[in-house]
Amino acid sequence: MTKKILIAYASRYGSTEQVAQAIASELTIRGETVDVQPAAQVTALATYDAVVLGSAVRYGQWLPEAVAFVNTHQAELNNKPTAIFTVHILNTGADPDSVKARTAYINAVRPQVKPGAEGFFAGRIDFSHMSVFDRMLCKLIKSPGGDLRDWPTIRSWSQSIFA
Repeated sequence: MTKKILIAYASRYGSTEQVAQAIASELTIRGETVDVQPAAQVTALATYDAVVLGSAVRYGQWLPEAVAFVNTHQAELNNKPTAIFTVHILNTGADPDSVKARTAYINAVRPQVKPGAEGFFAGRIDFSHMSVFDRMLCKLIKSPGGDLRDWPTIRSWSQSIFA
């Protein structure tokens, strides 16, 4: 049975939006009907059978608009199949400290929603498109530049959700 799936995302510089679009492509190939929207623009979930929500990480947390989405739609998210993903540039290793740090990125939403799947994906930083403040912050915390997204991993995760 074909599902109608919403992919809502919060993205600062476009990397998370591109990951959301890649997830949508995989779900569409599988035969699902998919809408992709910025989380801040979503007003209702009633017409969707399932929801995927993703956010970039800033200051070690999901973006405020993604957290607000969960707070606003908590009841519906807990009554529909839900998957969440995080796009980040730090803590990408398999070591226990990295795993612990990246799972903490969703601490603000974990008490409100119980996703059936969680994905953590390395992102992209293009310093040339960032504000001066964000560039300084990235250099301060030693964020690597470049595109670290692993598209095969993103596609594989996409194929596994709501299967």
